[in-house]
Amino acid sequence: MAPGPWNFTALSPLPPALFPNTAFYNATSSASPNLTYQISLSYPFEWGLPSLPTTAITNHTAHTIYVLDGNAFATTASEFLRRRKPVDSSQPDALVVGIGYPLADSVYALTQRAIDFGASIPGEPVPFGADAFLDFIDLHLRPWVRHTVFPGVKFSRDAIYGHSSGGLFVTWALINRPEAFDTWIAASPSLTLRNGTVVGEVTKRFGDGISIEGEVEWTQNGTRPAVFVGFGEGEDYPVRRRTQTEAEFQARRNLLQRFSPGRWSHELYDRLVGSGRLRDVVLKGYEGQEHAAAGGSALMDGIAYFLDW
Repeated sequence: MAPGPWNFTALSPLPPALFPNTAFYNATSSASPNLTYQISLSYPFEWGLPSLPTTAITNHTAHTIYVLDGNAFATTASEFLRRRKPVDSSQPDALVVGIGYPLADSVYALTQRAIDFGASIPGEPVPFGADAFLDFIDLHLRPWVRHTVFPGVKFSRDAIYGHSSGGLFVTWALINRPEAFDTWIAASPSLTLRNGTVVGEVTKRFGDGISIEGEVEWTQNGTRPAVFVGFGEGEDYPVRRRTQTEAEFQARRNLLQRFSPGRWSHELYDRLVGSGRLRDVVLKGYEGQEHAAAGGSALMDGIAYFLDW
């Protein structure tokens, strides 16, 4: 994916009763004519009715959560914030930026996300596009959100969330550009992809807290990032479902255990904590949950972790 320039085109607004205070855009670049991102922006009810132009919203301060696989998870994130606010009046304002694709028959653009997340597909080699994807978020999407869509809002801390291959990308981006986000949320990261090399880079970049110093040098006034890692305990050790045949169960178990996100999440956590270079690191396993369910649970807990600093 080329670096830009990127154009953001507003889509026709949906009825406010369906997606209140949510706007959708297509992001396109003449340098990448076959690539389109679908961006969703969900903002608090307290900022005004949907009829109020976003450029007229002022006198607010907001945190921002960038959600990968936006087709699958952005609505979950925004609804969680809206459910949480009535029972936690101290919750700070937060904007959810979903980064997805213009899909009508799936929530995952499997090949393109494999490119963007730097997650090779077994049997289907794809180019490594994680550098360019991170540049798109950091250098194009974020400035557009802040300066074009919400120029009257004061923006504070940012978090990024990714699940599965998206969790691999979050881990890779943390290692390579640790100060790009205040909080990094990786759910069931597929760290076996790319032959497990991403985990090995943690110690190289951050050190081991003993004899390896690490390559990362923090900026003088920068705040060191925090990391939340979540996984389903049923991913590494699935249980046979009532309606499954033995053959179906064995096939599902073999697929899940190829990735073993629980074991790899523990390895990632141990290396990050052992480095002593981060503000905070949390690991949470979800009893009885498998891959899809853990993605939602870690998203909600990760958002709460991000907001509650």
